[in-house]
Amino acid sequence: MKHHKNAMKFFGKYPIQTMLASVLLGIGIGFALTYPVAREHPMRWAGLFALMALVSYLWAGTQKVK
Repeated sequence: MKHHKNAMKFFGKYPIQTMLASVLLGIGIGFALTYPVAREHPMRWAGLFALMALVSYLWAGTQKVK
């Protein structure tokens, strides 16, 4: 729970990082749903963007925000 509270404080204070993590996750979901854009490997692209979003959320949870 502490990690979640830290992430919420961080994202509340830094809206640009919130937007970036949300956009990365949205791109990942978009690649998972649309085959023609990603050609032969849509799930690889979806996984890559979803992983980047997850890492940004986890990183935000480790930040100390006053």
